[in-house]
Amino acid sequence: MSNKHLHPWQVLTGGICGLVLTIGLARFAYTPLLPSLQTQTGLTDAAAGGLAAINYAGYMSGALAATWIDDVRWRHWLYSAGLWMALLTVAAMALTTWMPAWALIRYIGGLCGATGMLLGSGLILGWLMRQGRRPELGLYFIGLGLGIVVSALGAWGLAQLWPTWSDQWLAFAALGLLFFVPAWKWRPPVPPQVVVAHDAAPAAGLGSRRWAWTMLTSYFAAGWGFVISATFTVAIVEREPALAGQGPLAWAMVGMAAMPAVFIWDLVARRVGDKRALLLAFGLQTLSVMLPAMSGELWAALAGAVGYGATFIGIVSMTLALVGRRAPNNPGKAMAKLTLSYGAAQMLAPVVAGYMAQTTGTFKGALWLTAGVMAAGMALLATLPKDD
Repeated sequence: MSNKHLHPWQVLTGGICGLVLTIGLARFAYTPLLPSLQTQTGLTDAAAGGLAAINYAGYMSGALAATWIDDVRWRHWLYSAGLWMALLTVAAMALTTWMPAWALIRYIGGLCGATGMLLGSGLILGWLMRQGRRPELGLYFIGLGLGIVVSALGAWGLAQLWPTWSDQWLAFAALGLLFFVPAWKWRPPVPPQVVVAHDAAPAAGLGSRRWAWTMLTSYFAAGWGFVISATFTVAIVEREPALAGQGPLAWAMVGMAAMPAVFIWDLVARRVGDKRALLLAFGLQTLSVMLPAMSGELWAALAGAVGYGATFIGIVSMTLALVGRRAPNNPGKAMAKLTLSYGAAQMLAPVVAGYMAQTTGTFKGALWLTAGVMAAGMALLATLPKDD
């Protein structure tokens, strides 16, 4: 196979393109295209929220499956299939307005997100370690920020050329081909099968029980902070009368802040250590959530968006790399276990925040609750035992 002799830049570039495809398009394109869907197809707010929840359920299903699959050949095959399915699900959204079909498509899109985020990151981290390279995922996770930027700017640009919602989805699928080719061509090769004693398998997970629970609970808080902003950033901005029309700008700012941040957090972690770097990221994200709660000005909305984009990417990258390094034989499986906690928050938090916003007519209460959850996660993280 020609991809057996790849350079690190090729594997990382392919992985970045895979994330843009499986996360940026298969998951995130829905956010900026939602207004067109609602105005042109009559999709209600409740149905739109239901489709978002189904997408998260697909992601959680993928994460759960990733915790069960040990065979690296299967993990590689599923990652490869996820690239194809991401492309197909984006195109399929244009072909129907039947709600059950859309639900199935969004569920599969969530599965694709898990293949890129968990299987892809595990395969690439394992490849870097086998090559004797620094086992960091900052460069790889630039694909998250780039995916957000591509979804935001792509939706804006496509709306100028093709105002019809179905044409926009098909155009996004065509755009996805640009990312599919390098993602497919530069996949890391199938890693060698590692035989692990059956009674030693649990140790390849998350370490001691206390270490594991500390990471799981603090990462739950991180997931809460991530999904509130990911789901409602545009809505929070648009809800302020003086800021109407600025929602897409805030969403693009999230992605633009996330791209350089991945490098910065790797440097910070090298300088001060993983735990201190994570504590700093948690603290800054808590502040970024509080800003739009404290002020309805544009500066607060954009500063909050930039702070969120710059910190969530660091928390995800550093946490998954930290856990992946503790399980070198199967880093993707250890990452998937942790992601179940992150994903549980992704399913619970929007329901709570949506109910609070509907009851009060504002997102400020939900933002303050989120800041409190993040602060609690930070406090838990501060107690993280070394367990090395």
